[in-house]
Amino acid sequence: MKITRLLAALVLAAAGSAPAQAQTTVKDAWVRGTVAQQKATGLFAQITSASGGKLVAATSPVAGVVEIHEMAMVGDVMRMRAVAALELPAGKAVKLEPGGYHVMLLDLKQQLKPGDTVSVTLVVEGAGGKRENVEVKAPVRPLAGGKDDHSGHGHKH
Repeated sequence: MKITRLLAALVLAAAGSAPAQAQTTVKDAWVRGTVAQQKATGLFAQITSASGGKLVAATSPVAGVVEIHEMAMVGDVMRMRAVAALELPAGKAVKLEPGGYHVMLLDLKQQLKPGDTVSVTLVVEGAGGKRENVEVKAPVRPLAGGKDDHSGHGHKH
């Protein structure tokens, strides 16, 4: 009987010390394809942070610079600007989409073609400043040319 209790206690202790599930999940990630010589594009996805936090940075081997951006109407003009962080309310999906918040891949090192996959590491800061790296493998979709297309928007640095 004592051995059974001891084993049960050990199993519970081991389960309690198991690595935590990822706090942040990313769904439906994709990157807009580029044309030759194009130096910028966007990453779009749905990000959900179980306990809340903020997207504070990102990196990718295909880009020299990666920034979090916001598109917003300023008067009659759609403007894009880099933001320091993007709030991720606990348990709520935040959309990164054309015409809204997105992750910009700048100073591209190569053309991104449909069928390629782009690796991006998102850095999410949670409570107490603890950071989590979320690895994303995003397929490249064809360059569309519609009104929401701002992948080559001429952003200057």
